[in-house]
Amino acid sequence: MAQALGHNKIAPQAKMPPLYRQLRWWILALLFGVTALNFVDRQALAVLGADITLEFRLSNTAFGAIGSVFRAGMMAGEFPMGWLMDRVGVRVGLTFAVLWWSLGNGLHAIATSIRQFWVFRFWLGTGECGNYSGGNKIIASWFPVRERAFAIGVFNSASMLGAFIATYLIIPIRDAYGWRTGFLTPSALGIMWAAAWWLIYRQPEDHPRLSEAERRRIASDAPEPLEEPAPSNTQLLRLPQTWGLMLCRFWVGAVVDFYLLWMPKYFHDVRGLGVKESAYFNSVTFIFGDIGSIGGGIAAAWLLKKGLGLKAARRSTLLFGAALCLLSFAVPLTARAPVAIGLISMVLLGHTFLSANMFASISDVFPNAAVARVTGLTGVANGVSGLIFPIVTGFIVDKLTYLPVFFMAGLMPLLGVSFALWTLKDYRRIELK
Repeated sequence: MAQALGHNKIAPQAKMPPLYRQLRWWILALLFGVTALNFVDRQALAVLGADITLEFRLSNTAFGAIGSVFRAGMMAGEFPMGWLMDRVGVRVGLTFAVLWWSLGNGLHAIATSIRQFWVFRFWLGTGECGNYSGGNKIIASWFPVRERAFAIGVFNSASMLGAFIATYLIIPIRDAYGWRTGFLTPSALGIMWAAAWWLIYRQPEDHPRLSEAERRRIASDAPEPLEEPAPSNTQLLRLPQTWGLMLCRFWVGAVVDFYLLWMPKYFHDVRGLGVKESAYFNSVTFIFGDIGSIGGGIAAAWLLKKGLGLKAARRSTLLFGAALCLLSFAVPLTARAPVAIGLISMVLLGHTFLSANMFASISDVFPNAAVARVTGLTGVANGVSGLIFPIVTGFIVDKLTYLPVFFMAGLMPLLGVSFALWTLKDYRRIELK
């Protein structure tokens, strides 16, 4: 009896384990790693773009079409991947997605025609879209509301890190063995990650190594249980909030695609840099993308901690990021390449700053059982813009210059954020029955 009473005295005083033993941060580290690999895979085409266009004698419009096919694949795969994550869970769903896209990326090494590039690029897109629908669902399950924007910012920042790493990983391989081998190494790393994820990941309620204190922390400010019956697809598509977030990502997502896909080629063709110099020079901008992604999460958490309401915190961070993107107007007007790099760096910082809070907005207003599918639907919208914008970019560049495209890239994030804020209104939690 004494022992039982003693145990009852101690149990309520159980404290959180040290930071390095808190499991949610290890889960976040795995998400960070796979997101970096995701962007190494997709950035390989941009890094090797000058080689590919030379060997296959492609125009800018034809090169843009390869990027559009990738986005078409993402558009086709977004909703099925989101459904898969909600239906079978992210352990199975994300493992499958990573293995699927790693195989598609590796097959680029054997492409002998532009049509084969289309097939393999489409394949890559159908898998890579699962990264965000799965990742956003994992964050909603493993982090309390007040930490979600920061967690999303951290794992989203890996996109820019992956784009940065791609240059330094792929260029040496390309120099030693030819451009085709640049597609193989990231694919092998993806297969290794999938094996680790399968062995390590479980849901919070099922994970044997999750402490009770951390379990309580995760659910401490949840307005509802972590899992609940899933709403129907029809219900989701009837909501203005769903369409507002889809339109937001439609306009916002195409901008970062432009900077990721076209900038190495822009600095090579317009600024006169070599293939390696262009890739290395442009990679600096991705560091600022990382800063923006993490900074957007930190800023939102700080504003919430200071007592600002959820609506005001998200509005402030979204609009600030969109305002920085307006610096895109000045990029083609400066004569100095270092100044252009500085401006692009600030645009990518603004883009990822607002993106962290755009993705967090999904878990703010939608129940957990719908987060992956709504993220997938926004990905479909992003796929539509990603299908259109690269072809439009290539056509404009072939017929005119890069100038109109930079102007478009400056305005599109502000337009997207306006749609999101208009439909989310007071950020009230949606109740679906």
